[in-house]
Formats: sequence, C-alpha cells, structure tokens
Amino acid sequence: MANGTQILKGLLEGCILKIVKENETYGYEICERLVNYGFKDITEGSVYPILIRLEKKKLIYSIMKNSPFGPKRKYYYLTNEGAEEFQIFVVSWKVIKTNVDRVLGE
Repeated sequence: MANGTQILKGLLEGCILKIVKENETYGYEICERLVNYGFKDITEGSVYPILIRLEKKKLIYSIMKNSPFGPKRKYYYLTNEGAEEFQIFVVSWKVIKTNVDRVLGE
C-alpha cells in the first residue's frame, strides 16, 4: 500500500459530516478546515465529489446564499439521516481504531 488514498476516501466522508454538523459551511471552507486539521493534501477536487455523493445519499442538503465576498455560495447542512450516519461512523471508527492499535501494538 503505497499511500493511504483508499483509506482516506472513506474516512473523509465521516470527517466532512462532522464539519457540516458543527454549523453551516461551504465547500472551500470545508477544505480549509480539513487542511487545518492536518489533511495537508486535501484539495477542492477531492472534497466536492464527496459533497455531491453525500447530498445524493440525502445525508446533507444545500442552499445557495449570498456571500459578502462575491458570488453566491452553496452552504451545506446536515440532515437527520446525516446525523445518524455520523453516529454510525463514530462507532465504526472507534472499533477500527482500537483493532488497528492492537495489531500495531499501541
């Protein structure tokens, strides 16, 4: 496994649900937050397809709003289904993390 791209794809959905859960946000801001959390190689090109997928699954929804800095922005919000999916992600992540930590001896 040369890089963690495949692992990262699945984890980003849960991380994005958490960011959207905290308050309304737009795509570029989500990218910035992920970079600030340490995901240095994250680009808009990797985040926007995830946002589209989450919206198709009805885990988030969006509303176009005026921006104080230019054109309208698409703001994202968590649905009830998204909140449930986020809780499932948290439980799954804790189990996976615990098991990997055991394997690695940490």
